[in-house]
Amino acid sequence: MYHLRRITIAVLVISIVVFLLTFLPRVLNPVPPSKEKQEADQRWISTSPHWLDRQACRWLSLCGLLHLKKDPPAKPKNRDDGGRRHELRSILGGDEAASASKRGGSDNKGQLRGIPDYVLTYAPLVHLYSQEFFWPSDIADHMNHVVPALEDDEWTFNETRAMDLSNLYNLSVELGFQHLDSKDDVESRPRWLHSKINKPIAFSDGDEDGEHNQDSGRNPLFGEDTTWFDVDREHPLHRISDPRKLPGGVPEHHQLARRSRTIRSREQHRLMSQSAQDAQNRPDESGYSRAPVTLILVDKGSGVVDAFWFFFYAYNLGQTVLGTRYGNHVGDWEHAMIRFESGVPRAVYFSEHEGGQAYAWQAVEKRGNVTELQRPVIYSAVGSHAMYATPGNHAYVLPFGMLKDVTDRGPLWDPSKNLRGYWYDYTTTKDDEGLEPVKENPNAPTNWFHYKGTWGDKLYGLNDARQWRLFGQYHYVTGPQGPKFKNLGREKVCLNWKCRLIHSIAEGKKGSWHS
Repeated sequence: MYHLRRITIAVLVISIVVFLLTFLPRVLNPVPPSKEKQEADQRWISTSPHWLDRQACRWLSLCGLLHLKKDPPAKPKNRDDGGRRHELRSILGGDEAASASKRGGSDNKGQLRGIPDYVLTYAPLVHLYSQEFFWPSDIADHMNHVVPALEDDEWTFNETRAMDLSNLYNLSVELGFQHLDSKDDVESRPRWLHSKINKPIAFSDGDEDGEHNQDSGRNPLFGEDTTWFDVDREHPLHRISDPRKLPGGVPEHHQLARRSRTIRSREQHRLMSQSAQDAQNRPDESGYSRAPVTLILVDKGSGVVDAFWFFFYAYNLGQTVLGTRYGNHVGDWEHAMIRFESGVPRAVYFSEHEGGQAYAWQAVEKRGNVTELQRPVIYSAVGSHAMYATPGNHAYVLPFGMLKDVTDRGPLWDPSKNLRGYWYDYTTTKDDEGLEPVKENPNAPTNWFHYKGTWGDKLYGLNDARQWRLFGQYHYVTGPQGPKFKNLGREKVCLNWKCRLIHSIAEGKKGSWHS
């Protein structure tokens, strides 16, 4: 009886292990792999020089066990600066710092459109994590630290063939590369990965007590009287309620637009008055970062405009599970989108890993009160830079909070202080057309936008000592593509077709992008 019990326990343990090894990788990957990805995975496993490693990877989902080691955010006594420091772009409306940035701009400078006032009026504010190690980066500076993923003899490094934002797409078509390799070993943590000089200047606006405007439910003033949440040029705006006028004789969307203009006018008057009265008021550059963000404006027709705020980081530091880190990659694009109807903000989208969440405008936290300017607040997670509507812990994929992002009220970044702005026509059919700079920065390069590849290293193979994969989760992954490939022409607010509009912070905490 004793031996039978031991055998039963052993069989049960083996069965549990087999079950976990079989189904855990599927659970950890909410997007089922295609046949092409499965074939690519087999090729990746074959990169291991060790037979035992290949078999453990195929049958037990344990790949590169000999490579396992600690992966701290920063390396001690790091003296490598990864190259000289560069002067970055000036504040909005200034000249580009480098002549290379002036090439590739629009030829129709007299016909360029400007940034609508309401886009900057309701621009988001981003709380970066207080103990962040990898700060915002400038994509122009990023070009100085990467090279096309080609054979060594296919690329010459000289001034006549330098790669920059004005020729990135053209070079990728000419030479056929789809990835950008780091010049430095990223595990040496060169300074350009950290981008510490781009840490936002301290932001102080008299709200030190942490009191913020944060509505918890629907606001009848912002009722869904039109199909603003599902619109593009082929699917114009429709009314979904009685179009007759509200009390006062003004249609609701006109009333909202008038209220928006009134708030902007009041805020501008308030700032001018304060500036005249108090020379010690908030400095002009509070919340300013040397790394410009990318603002992409998309006209969806029917008075609907989507303002995409893209934030770039040179490095994404993955999260840890049981002391093991997963998900590192070079080049990290995150974004938030604010949808406007007739100049009135309607919703905010927060990108998170492979998805994101969409909130109704009245639901998100804002700085300011009902009589002043109200700007939405975004919380950026440490390392991954995923964007959330609240501070705290944000579990995803794994149960029991084993894998989570963490946000807090760290340095406040005002992206409207430094940006490259563009208008994008998503209906264009040519690969290298559709994007034009705004008139505030007519010389901003456009060629980089059409680059189809990733902004960092390709997935490292098992023959690379930096790589491992446990239960389907990689230590290093391939980074994302750029802004053009984030479904800018989307009808719904979300990145993907499946979209649920969240109407309160409490509702948003009940789920995540993959649930």
